[in-house]
Amino acid sequence: MADGVLVGRVAAVFRYPVKSMAAEPVEDIGVSWHGLSGDRRWAFLRPGLPRNGLPWLTLRQRNDLNAYHPCWTEPARPDASAVIVRTPAGAQLDVTSPVLAAEIGEGVRAMKLDRGTFDSMPLSLITTRTLDSIGALLGTAVNVLRFRPNLVVEAFGGAAFPEEMWVGQALRVGTTWMRIDGRDKRCVVVNVDPLTGRRDPTVLRAIAGHREMCLGVYGSTIRPGRVAVGDSVVLQQ
Repeated sequence: MADGVLVGRVAAVFRYPVKSMAAEPVEDIGVSWHGLSGDRRWAFLRPGLPRNGLPWLTLRQRNDLNAYHPCWTEPARPDASAVIVRTPAGAQLDVTSPVLAAEIGEGVRAMKLDRGTFDSMPLSLITTRTLDSIGALLGTAVNVLRFRPNLVVEAFGGAAFPEEMWVGQALRVGTTWMRIDGRDKRCVVVNVDPLTGRRDPTVLRAIAGHREMCLGVYGSTIRPGRVAVGDSVVLQQ
């Protein structure tokens, strides 16, 4: 392509309406300066912790939070949020519901975050080649949702961890432009199986031993737009 190099296509897109709860797959979504529309716009605040630290209830504290499935919807009443959470028991509760808060943690409360709450940058990306490569190190297939990415890219070419070569450069994904700012440094959250909630420490050990604790990349928006499954991913030059 005259204005860039085609390096892949979008295989999947995920947003996380509530921090550390299950992913919501989407087919087509807007991307602003603050990441994907609706991504990590709610979180549960633990009691007695300073907000400038790590005050959020996450998979570090409760490895079953992936069993809670949030989704964006039209509010049922004017004072309701736009996020409904399906609990493991099948109840459909507004994210602000005291019943939901009481179920997931004593003293916690839902907090809306207009610009989202991110560990580093507002966008995260991982390639299917990276998933295959870390799976080969572990000797088993790895569920992409362990790594909680926004964009999953089927990368072209033969590199084992291709997104690392894009650091410091810009990608055009659909009509959105994003800068790849750095490698994604991982923590114990990757040990949590997103389907069962079981912890497997060998996952983080493999990343630490072979990839300097990093897997996938972080990025930021440099031109808002939209992304959709199947979109081309073009490395700008």
